[in-house]
Amino acid sequence: MGKKKNFKVLSLVCLFICVLAWVPNIVFQVPSQLWMLTFVVSPIGVVFTALMKKRWLIVANTLMFLSFFLFMFAGYFVSYLTDGKL
Repeated sequence: MGKKKNFKVLSLVCLFICVLAWVPNIVFQVPSQLWMLTFVVSPIGVVFTALMKKRWLIVANTLMFLSFFLFMFAGYFVSYLTDGKL
């Protein structure tokens, strides 16, 4: 029981680090390269989560791994909708 709790804590920490890595870019509009940390930390979180078989954490860490591509898609989509006049 102790191992699963440790894996859950480590997975949540990985998810939290990935979310915090986006804060400078999204919230403060300051160009920061911390978002690249998501490509390293998120797969580690997926591995820890897979060891304890929590699907919602697997999905959350996978979404954080894909977050750069999701943000790029959202940005291009908004630009397309507004004819590039933002």
